[in-house]
Amino acid sequence: QLQVVESGGGLVQPGRSLSVSCLASGDTLDYYAIGWFRQAPGKEREGVSCISSSGETSDYADSVKGRFAISRDNSKNTVYLQMNSLKPEDTAVYYCAAVYFPWGEVNDWWTRIDEYDYWGQGTQVTVSS
Repeated sequence: QLQVVESGGGLVQPGRSLSVSCLASGDTLDYYAIGWFRQAPGKEREGVSCISSSGETSDYADSVKGRFAISRDNSKNTVYLQMNSLKPEDTAVYYCAAVYFPWGEVNDWWTRIDEYDYWGQGTQVTVSS
């Protein structure tokens, strides 16, 4: 069974960059689409970005477009989220999630939490001066 673990969170100043990673084990990541979600205190969990199993398609929430970049290295069973020009409102626990989806592209479904079967425990990202 697939397991995913996030890492790389921390405290960063506004305007700076941070990268978080999602490492998979228990199965090859080649067949899974990976989504990044975040949840701030008192708010619902929201979709940040998603990448297809092949890495050919991806999508982003409007709030992070142009600032965040998702990528994957299937040989390392790892998906990355590069976060640039961070803002205080990006402060949240960031989760990666996986769904078995070996042939499809990323489209509107990716923001729905119930589409994903495997979730990590999350990593805290705090943007503050």
